[in-house]
Amino acid sequence: MALDYSVIGQRIKQARLAKNMTQEDLAEMIDISVAFLSRVERGNSHINLKRLNQLCGLLDVTEGYLLNGASNSDTNYLNKEFSELLSKCSPNKQKLIYNVAQVIADSDFE
Repeated sequence: MALDYSVIGQRIKQARLAKNMTQEDLAEMIDISVAFLSRVERGNSHINLKRLNQLCGLLDVTEGYLLNGASNSDTNYLNKEFSELLSKCSPNKQKLIYNVAQVIADSDFE
């Protein structure tokens, strides 16, 4: 699965705006230039994992959300991913996956 950096950049921008931050505010907090942050938000530059982690902490989002749109606070968390995974499996594999998921869902561990 290839990463779509323009979508990642849009998610960063949306999260920044939701926190009422300017590009200048956020860039200063993680010690990057405003020009670089602008390029990241447009998908023209890639951000390294250290900076991505810093952004997540400041914007109160997960890496999963920024990278693929998955948010574990969403009630539909991973539904699309599971659906796509299951569609690629034979009926026997689907039943096995279901049985394993059922054991985990019925267990007491998180």
